[in-house]
Amino acid sequence: MFERNNDLERKQLAPGVCITTLDASKFNRCRITLHLRFPAKRESATDAAVLALVLERGYAACPDMTALSRRLAQLYGADLGVDLASAGTDRVLSADICGIKDAYALAGENLTDAYADIVFGTIFDPYLVDGAFDPEAVRIETETQARRLEAEFNSKRLYCVRQARRKFYGDTPAGIELGGYPGELVNVTPQSLKAEYDRILSTAYIDVMVQGVDEARVADMLLKKLDGIRRDPHPFAAPVAMPATPLRHFKEEIPGLTQAKLCMLFTTGEANPNPPSVSILRVAMSVLGGSATSRLFRNVREKQSLCYYCGSAAQRATGVMMIDSGVEPGKEQQAEAAIIAELEGLKNGPITQEEVDDCRRGLLSSMDALGDSLAALENWYYGQITRGEPLYPPEYGKVLTSAVSLDEVRQTLQSYSYSVCYAVTAEPGTQGKGGSEDVE
Repeated sequence: MFERNNDLERKQLAPGVCITTLDASKFNRCRITLHLRFPAKRESATDAAVLALVLERGYAACPDMTALSRRLAQLYGADLGVDLASAGTDRVLSADICGIKDAYALAGENLTDAYADIVFGTIFDPYLVDGAFDPEAVRIETETQARRLEAEFNSKRLYCVRQARRKFYGDTPAGIELGGYPGELVNVTPQSLKAEYDRILSTAYIDVMVQGVDEARVADMLLKKLDGIRRDPHPFAAPVAMPATPLRHFKEEIPGLTQAKLCMLFTTGEANPNPPSVSILRVAMSVLGGSATSRLFRNVREKQSLCYYCGSAAQRATGVMMIDSGVEPGKEQQAEAAIIAELEGLKNGPITQEEVDDCRRGLLSSMDALGDSLAALENWYYGQITRGEPLYPPEYGKVLTSAVSLDEVRQTLQSYSYSVCYAVTAEPGTQGKGGSEDVE
């Protein structure tokens, strides 16, 4: 049996600052990623969303997109990205840079230092005007975020899921919108962005993930950037779950829709300090609706032809399971009943080893593919960090996945209770007569 590689280690450089080195020997490219995990705040959620866009435009040494693009081009076409994501009820602001390794530099340039200077500059040395962010950059990216939020309605699947989540989470911390709030964009200013930036830098746990570069050199450059910054890192938010409530149904009618959307949310109903492992959740979701051999795909989509697509997913940190589907308008209740019947069948009826193994194969194959991508490997390990797990490679993940039993799948699915159903469907008499939507 495969034994976990204990050489993988997350080293602490300072309070709330860690570095992790991952093997990149098979690649001719390298990668440095900086993750800042911080508590989400409702009052500054819109600023945080705009901040990520502004930071990606440049930093003090490359104060605009033209200068930054020119600098990246000089480094053999290196790629820089900035992103904002959720980790339970926390947020993660990430900056990453990827380029060729030092060994492949034509003139022997020190690319490691250049890459680290850019990615650390992006986060720690933003371009400021009179002590705040550049007003023109803020204006442009506020308008960009406004367009993004307006575009949500054009993707009916995304719109349905987000509407369901709003009903499910309400005003709880888990319900804070990752993209912010359209009506609050007018309040975003260079000064408010700087205040949110300062809060993030102070409260965030910082993780640097390095692949194919000199760890000691990157660590030294990071500590120099942090020198003089007042830090009070906050602990990661503990796993939480919405309480179990009587089922609530919501229905929204939109003119011209040709494909209705259905989003069903379930909760474990308690703040479990030891929720099911991610391996168990992966197998359970694959058996229910996360694969082409799942119950929902085989029975609801293929045998009963009740939906165009139907999938399931679960979040360990918030105790929520989601099933979303695209159905013919007017068949929402029929599809919902069929989905519940399949879930109940897995909770209380027979589950065969063969069907679990069929679904498991896809998960094992996806873990094999992780080794082909620097970004995928880094995401694999940072996911373990966000869950507070010891670091283990995909090979050991395959061992854990292979060990998941039928009883663990059943017990996990039995832990969920149905909470919210949100349907987006056609307004009577207008089906297929116009309007825009996404058709799966």
